[in-house]
Amino acid sequence: MAYELGMWRSLGRWLLRRPVALPTGAEAFGYTGVVTPILGVFLALSIVEIPVLDLILRHTVPWDWVRRAAVALGVWGVLWMLGLLASLRLHPHVIGDAGLRIRNGTSIDVTVPWSAVATVSARYRSLPSSRAVQIEENGQVVVLNLGAASQTSVDVVLREPLSLPLPKGPSGPVHEVRLYADDPDALVARACGQLAVRSPGAEG
Repeated sequence: MAYELGMWRSLGRWLLRRPVALPTGAEAFGYTGVVTPILGVFLALSIVEIPVLDLILRHTVPWDWVRRAAVALGVWGVLWMLGLLASLRLHPHVIGDAGLRIRNGTSIDVTVPWSAVATVSARYRSLPSSRAVQIEENGQVVVLNLGAASQTSVDVVLREPLSLPLPKGPSGPVHEVRLYADDPDALVARACGQLAVRSPGAEG
């Protein structure tokens, strides 16, 4: 229910052109580059499907309520996909003084404080499934993958195991977090700048 409400609120803000304000000095990084083409195809197919299905039902089914229900479901599906796209665009990753805020629409919102980060680097990786949250164990190292379209592009290695809030409850201790960003090099550069400021002797 919270996910659905978040999507519809995002769609409203998107249509009204009311982006979510960022903290002072923070910078946003999108992650919809690999998702937008996929949603675009589904949207186009759904938009074409609505009048075609209506025409077929008009000539094959004698009950108007069936046709109206099918059209309503088709319109709802289009709006749902627009709401999903809006939620992804309005809730980007954010780098600020508090840390690296990793998001996926309104469902995932994880902030990794800079004090917990050892290194940040860019590397494209494929994931075994399309789930937004995936846990991977490499020997004694536990990796939290927060991907998009079955891939990640940024590796965040932690100083020590950290439990992070997830939609189904806190994760177990993880040693590394991987996420997807459209411009991983820019995100990594900004993150490394934040880490350099906070490193011992940076102000000396």
